Amino acid sequence: MSLTLTTTSFPPGGNIPEQFTCHGANLSPSLSWGSLPADTKSVALVVTDPDSLFGSYVHWILYNLSPELSHLAEGVPRSEVLPNGAKQGLNTGNEIGYAGPCPPGESVHRYLFTLYALDTMLNPPSPVNKKQLMNAMEGHVLAAGQLMGRYHR
Repeated sequence: MSLTLTTTSFPPGGNIPEQFTCHGANLSPSLSWGSLPADTKSVALVVTDPDSLFGSYVHWILYNLSPELSHLAEGVPRSEVLPNGAKQGLNTGNEIGYAGPCPPGESVHRYLFTLYALDTMLNPPSPVNKKQLMNAMEGHVLAAGQLMGRYHR
């Protein structure tokens, strides 16, 4: 099953506005998703830049979102545990929470927002990095979906 991930913050495949980048307010964009598989126990989100010169740059890790949620508001706080019980991991900058696009130079980079429906709640080391999260998710992914945005200075 494929999940549908959308945003009102930018068009699919389009340019990410400056307010969601390091050159602006560095806010996380709003995100919404459609129905999840019936056995979903939690939802995870990973945002990466595959065009980074340093390999896949991780901009955001969010996991253990309730399957009862269907959206995230703009500007998720940068704390390890959110009021709704979800947790955030470490981005490549070794900070908790969302780190907006900030590519060097003027080349266009793609930002992949990948949503996962999982059949379990996760209990990885805390604060988790992408490798640890992906290992914890192994064998538990029921469905996934992706949204892509672009950004350059």
